[in-house]
Amino acid sequence: MGAQWKAKGKELAANARGKLFGRLAKDIMIAARNGADPASNARLRLVVEQARKVSMPKDTVERAIKKGAGLTGESVHFEHVIYEGFAPHRVPVMVECLTDNLNRTAPEMRVLFRKGQLGTSGSVSWDFDHVGMIEAEPAAPGADAELAAIEAGAQDFEPGEEDGTTLFLTDATDLDLVSRALPAQGFSVLSAKLGYKAKNPVDPASLSAEQLEEVEAFLAAIDGNDDVQNVFAGLAG
Repeated sequence: MGAQWKAKGKELAANARGKLFGRLAKDIMIAARNGADPASNARLRLVVEQARKVSMPKDTVERAIKKGAGLTGESVHFEHVIYEGFAPHRVPVMVECLTDNLNRTAPEMRVLFRKGQLGTSGSVSWDFDHVGMIEAEPAAPGADAELAAIEAGAQDFEPGEEDGTTLFLTDATDLDLVSRALPAQGFSVLSAKLGYKAKNPVDPASLSAEQLEEVEAFLAAIDGNDDVQNVFAGLAG
């Protein structure tokens, strides 16, 4: 969670499937502004590959590409906005939004942050590194995450808690390069994106069970907003 907060539980994951597709469609449309061909558009290729990994319908992907590239005659205007502040008990949070209506998103964020604290620009971001985040799983027996990170050019890696995945961390400029290199090291890339990693994450052990539940509830409420793309929380583990 020091890298990216994720909802827990199978039911939550199942309910979030439609939201995931919606977020990916936005990412695809934004990426397609720089060209509709994934072969010559690295950002688009990464998002399309992620969509394929989660079984997003092919026609939905193609429609998002065409819409973002302006091939359907429809105009797409999404603004990228970062909200930063604190969850309950001073857990730092970076919230990444893509919105077509700031007049809707801004007040909604203010309401959601009432149980925490909404900060000004720069109030929390100084305590986060902007990095590439690649979630990958072993594609071959005996695949070694540490060796793969070294050979592929990643800066660091974090083993998954339960699902067998590994989070490879890169310099922001090396995201595509490392994503391309990992398959040769025995890892299948599940997702690749730019994100924020806390420099000094809060240790969950320093919070009571009740306090931790309050933090989780706050993060879940933020993540449930339709304009939110990613939630990065400074919570270790």
